[in-house]
Amino acid sequence: MRLPAFKTRVFARWARKEGVTDRALLVAVTEMESGLVDARLGGGLFKKRVALPGGGKSGGARTLVAGNFRDRWIFLYGFAKNERGNIDQKEERDLKRIAGVMLALDRTALGQLLESGKLLEVKDG
Repeated sequence: MRLPAFKTRVFARWARKEGVTDRALLVAVTEMESGLVDARLGGGLFKKRVALPGGGKSGGARTLVAGNFRDRWIFLYGFAKNERGNIDQKEERDLKRIAGVMLALDRTALGQLLESGKLLEVKDG
């Protein structure tokens, strides 16, 4: 059973611009749940490659995802490999802090973020 996946509004905007589909994100979640992560950055933050339309994962996009293998995955940030090599230390530190906050949310707070549109569900189909 795949855990629920979400994306921030900022991530959703980037994904739409790059052509990264929810289906590709759900494939990434399934792979991560099977242990196929590109990097465990600590603090509940993971790096995972996703394919861009018309290409494979190797030249595709990188996503930074908050996850705890218990109840949720949240896509926080993405970038195309041809746009930049990696995130810097400050960005990593900030994303770890955000991951910690997002993973600590209870169901009520999570629901409020979904209702406000600040967080969107990654949907299959």
